[in-house]
Amino acid sequence: MPEQNPPSTERGAASTYEAAGVSIEAGDKAVELMKTWIEKARRPEMVGGIGGFAGLFDASALKKYDHPLLASSADGVGTKVAVAQAMDVHHTIGFDLVGMLVDDLVVCGAEPLFLTDYIATGRVVPERIAAIVQGIAEACVQAGCALIGGETAEHPGLLEPDEYDVAGSTTGVVEAADLLGPGRVRAGDVVVAMASSGLHSNGYSLVRHVLLSQGGAGWTLDRHVDDLGRTLGEELLEPTRIYAKACLDLARNTRTHAMSHITGGGLAANLERVMPDELVATIDRSTWTPQPVFDLVRRVGAVAQPDLEKTLNCGVGMVALVAPEDADRAISVLDGYGVSAWACGEVTAATGAREAEPGGSVTLTGQYAGWSAT
Repeated sequence: MPEQNPPSTERGAASTYEAAGVSIEAGDKAVELMKTWIEKARRPEMVGGIGGFAGLFDASALKKYDHPLLASSADGVGTKVAVAQAMDVHHTIGFDLVGMLVDDLVVCGAEPLFLTDYIATGRVVPERIAAIVQGIAEACVQAGCALIGGETAEHPGLLEPDEYDVAGSTTGVVEAADLLGPGRVRAGDVVVAMASSGLHSNGYSLVRHVLLSQGGAGWTLDRHVDDLGRTLGEELLEPTRIYAKACLDLARNTRTHAMSHITGGGLAANLERVMPDELVATIDRSTWTPQPVFDLVRRVGAVAQPDLEKTLNCGVGMVALVAPEDADRAISVLDGYGVSAWACGEVTAATGAREAEPGGSVTLTGQYAGWSAT
């Protein structure tokens, strides 16, 4: 018996990929629009252009290393994308993605080499996708890494037409002898803080709940907030600061022993990750004033300071543990990159009961300048 044609979903109508919500043509147009930006984010080691099945990077560049260690990181930007979508501003979210990726590499002394991105969306709007990639490419230039490829996936039925999420991965390299980390940290090291540009990309579920939700303040993104000196939306979309080049220079030209990227978990939890056993880092909060947005979240949401500090960076986006004789030079190096930095604490040997406990620790003392106690 001859094979029967399957029935169509509508009388006389054949199903197509586009009818299912996926447009190959829109994807192709998005690629064309983003090419200019991707070309700006090249390194000499990048082989070929976009459009292949895989991005290529010339590994012979690693021959200059005696014992190269590859470092890799994968991340996204969390619910900050909801703010970008609500404001219809898409060219800055790429800085948040790149910052989260490359600055996880540099804490071990690794130079970011290349990055790939992944954008999932309910509907490909070529101009929107190109704007997202523009931000990623510009941020890659700031970080000194190549954008060698990526993927844009259309997910109708899973995401709403104007929804999207972004993620990526990056690879870097560090000479084994130059690897930074807990094993290098010594009592007497100075903790050098580097100012964040604001919220960066962590804690947005808390921030959105406190300031935007009906269960919180219920403010709108176009609301002008005097404490911020701009609209709430503009503040919440402030791009993540990228520390990569400054921190690599710091590692090469000072006796920097370890660094910590202050992301989810806050200052204490992230600094603990690079603290060796039997040492304690004591941080003096009074050495800086967090940007107004942090106090705004605290006051409007009646958020207890310990909860705030476990969720947000509270004004410090990166810290370095530096030999005391190099602390002033470290601050000068960072200042040359436009990164405000200061000595915020020191590392000491644990004493008493703390001495017998495994794992290093971090103690926060004092109160932020200009803040009242809660």
